[in-house]
Amino acid sequence: MERRRSLPDILAGGVFVLIGGAFVAGSLGHELGTPLRMGPGAFPLLAGAIVTVLGLAIVVKGLVAGEMISFGPVPWRAAAVITLALVFFGLTARGLGFVPASAATALLTALADSRVRPLTAVAVAAGLTAAATLIFVVGLQLRIPLWGPWLGF
Repeated sequence: MERRRSLPDILAGGVFVLIGGAFVAGSLGHELGTPLRMGPGAFPLLAGAIVTVLGLAIVVKGLVAGEMISFGPVPWRAAAVITLALVFFGLTARGLGFVPASAATALLTALADSRVRPLTAVAVAAGLTAAATLIFVVGLQLRIPLWGPWLGF
């Protein structure tokens, strides 16, 4: 019986291994501390190790018990719009403020799929903006203005 390999599983697992490995490598430059008094490098080390192990498990699954699945067509429009939206947020978050930059980014990413209706995209953007504001600005106390100086108020 021929072994089946799943290229998507192997590639996805490889990405997880790379990201986890980067976190592990980055954490080694910080103090790890002790189990009772963890240092700033402990959490990234543990998170990176977990992500790396999960990635390796996905790669092994793809090599051993994978299904023959081929990639479908690449949604280039969606990939380009989402990349542009993230760049837009990075360039405008301080100038526009967190709320307008988040709203515009969420709206752009919602409209990346041509099947999404404009009213649905606006509702999704409003919900994501409210949730992000509550999580990052209120909950985590991220120091970024809600409304930026470019808006004049």
